[in-house]
Amino acid sequence: MTARPFIKMHGLGNDFVVVDARDEPFLLTDDLARAIADRRRGVGCDQLLIIEPPSNGSADVFMRIRNHDGGEVGACGNGTRCVAALVMQETGQDRLTIETQRGLLQASAAGRNRVQVDMGEALTGWRDIPLSEERDTLHLGLASGPLNDPVGVNMGNPHAVFFVETVESLPLDRLGPALEHDPLFPERANIGAAEVIGPNQLRLRVWERGVGLTQACGSGACAAAVAAARRGITGRKVEVVLDGGALELEWREDSHVLMTGPVATAFTGELAL
Repeated sequence: MTARPFIKMHGLGNDFVVVDARDEPFLLTDDLARAIADRRRGVGCDQLLIIEPPSNGSADVFMRIRNHDGGEVGACGNGTRCVAALVMQETGQDRLTIETQRGLLQASAAGRNRVQVDMGEALTGWRDIPLSEERDTLHLGLASGPLNDPVGVNMGNPHAVFFVETVESLPLDRLGPALEHDPLFPERANIGAAEVIGPNQLRLRVWERGVGLTQACGSGACAAAVAAARRGITGRKVEVVLDGGALELEWREDSHVLMTGPVATAFTGELAL
């Protein structure tokens, strides 16, 4: 067997298997990605992150993202912070540029084991989400049980954010799958349920596309912050409290979203391929 080193990391419990493929390419199929992500037969993770050489000369590294179901996606906020922390520790830099399918993301150290990432511009046009038909993205007109009237936001992946009275008792594991696959979302969608718990403070749970319920969803937190500000529920700076902990978000006037939060390394090992 061929062994491949990996690092198991997480951001607020949103966990990742990180493989460095800058010196030696990592040939990853959908089946292999699912096998590694399997929590009983593999290492187990929400997402698999592959660090590759950048194609853009302005970037330090390229980050490839595979969901738990093996599918490739364009954005992962907590994962971006983890990869940024690894590369900054390796190079001694306190800021760097990570290339993703979505584009170039700027990351910087924000204190001990904390990283801030500019997650890029929040897109709110119906074609940008994308939706299968033209709708007002501030009021998508979608409902399922206690969930209704979400806001659509694209943060490198599609999000529908529902505002609810209380999120703790919400059966998001039952409602999320059907909403993820609703015909309105041709690329499926991440389904967020947000509750206002204080001035400029949200409680959020997210059903992630291709993953399921997670302890935290970075891009989902960004989407919730944008959705709340668009609705006039909060200002443009908010704290978003997820199952695994809290993130600080700022939706700047240029529409970019800054996300700040912790990162941690759980363990290292080798994949027997």
